[in-house]
Amino acid sequence: MFFLYYYIAMPEKQANFTLLGGRVIMKRSIYNPTSDAVWLAAYVPIKAKQILDVGIGTGGVSLCILHRNPNAQITGIDISSEMLDACKINMELNNKQINLVNADILHWATPETFDLVVTNPPYFMGTPGNTKAHHATDITRWIKRSIARVRPQGYFCMISDALITDIAISVLSDRHFGDIQIFPLFSKKHTAERVLIRAKQGVKTGTSLYCGTNMNNESILRSDLTIDEWLATLN
Repeated sequence: MFFLYYYIAMPEKQANFTLLGGRVIMKRSIYNPTSDAVWLAAYVPIKAKQILDVGIGTGGVSLCILHRNPNAQITGIDISSEMLDACKINMELNNKQINLVNADILHWATPETFDLVVTNPPYFMGTPGNTKAHHATDITRWIKRSIARVRPQGYFCMISDALITDIAISVLSDRHFGDIQIFPLFSKKHTAERVLIRAKQGVKTGTSLYCGTNMNNESILRSDLTIDEWLATLN
């Protein structure tokens, strides 16, 4: 009696994956950016020239920004050398240049200021990974150290868990940031899961709260629209 055995090969994950509908290439590594990176990049002022990416990780946010604004000069800071090594690979994959700084934003001593500072802060409070990256840090201090690098009339932009929105707005207001624009992102819940915050240094304009959208909005995640462009389509 003969027995035939059939083996079904399970598909292996490809070495690379993409963001922005294939416009940005990323190599799978110790940390793989999520849609948060795309959302944050879609909310930044498109004309910013000198940009600081605080906690750049493997480069997802910066590479999405450079796709839309190839003339931007970006500096990325991260405490993890492993993250920065992975970021260098992603820079090469996309043929982009980013000035990388291996330092702790909470202790980085520099006189440099920037037109725009972006950050996806380490608000996660669960079990830390093994990348030596920041984890469950003091969010108030993180934001203060980040916005200290914004030059007069420059911008600060961040994405975070909705639970720390009050902390961010309080710090920004205390440090003379105005025109605070809040854009909530919803999943299947009736409350926002993520919140995008954008503010301008040295202005007194009040706070705006946008209608927000679903976190799976294909127009932004895959079709390359910025949030401002998408909002314009609603009119």
